[in-house]
Amino acid sequence: MTDTGTRRNRIAALLERELHPSRIEIQDDSARHAHHAGARALGAEGETHFNIAITSAKFDGLSRIARHRLVNDLLAGEFRTGLHALSLVLHGEKTP
Repeated sequence: MTDTGTRRNRIAALLERELHPSRIEIQDDSARHAHHAGARALGAEGETHFNIAITSAKFDGLSRIARHRLVNDLLAGEFRTGLHALSLVLHGEKTP
């Protein structure tokens, strides 16, 4: 994986490129979870927990689980390098 700055910036670039969202919001919620065992075990300095909301036509026709799997699969490299948790709100353009 090529480092393009912060994890947040890498996530945003990847999701923009792959999902072409009409709306995307990414909030780093790591500070609220710094005390969690999972975050400490990773030895990560922040950028471990994110809240992400996306609206994309790529989600049209997909179940809620399929939408989550798609995003998690796209971010597999980030999970391997310290991303610990995502909170996802994913909507299609035609199916909110």
